[in-house]
Amino acid sequence: MYFRIMPKEQIKDLNKFLKPFPAETREIAHWLREFVWDLYPQTNELIYDNYNALAIGWSPTDRVGHTFCSIAVGRTPKHNVHFGFYWGSEISDPEKRLIGQGKQYRYLLVGSIKTFPKTYIKRLLKEAYANSLGKVRDMDQIRKGLTITKSVSASKRK
Repeated sequence: MYFRIMPKEQIKDLNKFLKPFPAETREIAHWLREFVWDLYPQTNELIYDNYNALAIGWSPTDRVGHTFCSIAVGRTPKHNVHFGFYWGSEISDPEKRLIGQGKQYRYLLVGSIKTFPKTYIKRLLKEAYANSLGKVRDMDQIRKGLTITKSVSASKRK
């Protein structure tokens, strides 16, 4: 496992982790990343390259438990892209668009940039961010604008 902190503009690791995926999947992941960064530049991007998925989350700290939204790629053979909410069960979803019945995570499948419900997701992001900040007990944990990369698996997906 390695851990590296970089500025948002440094996407060398991200591009390396996205390389096994089709061009359309890479394009969606990069677009979603910019979408979140543009709205929440004061947060931190946490990138996890796992054996079965690439996960990119945003948190006001460097802790996964404070993550308010995420992108996941590669959970299925179709390389579906998820845009999710780490604490999605704790936020409203008035239009019932989010998928998931578990105790915590909720997401949407993102098939294309054109069909991504930006306005709706912005509303959910605002609530999810506030919820995430409420979980931070020590304000000294707050970090701003970092990309933190963690590679946690030597075995890569095909």
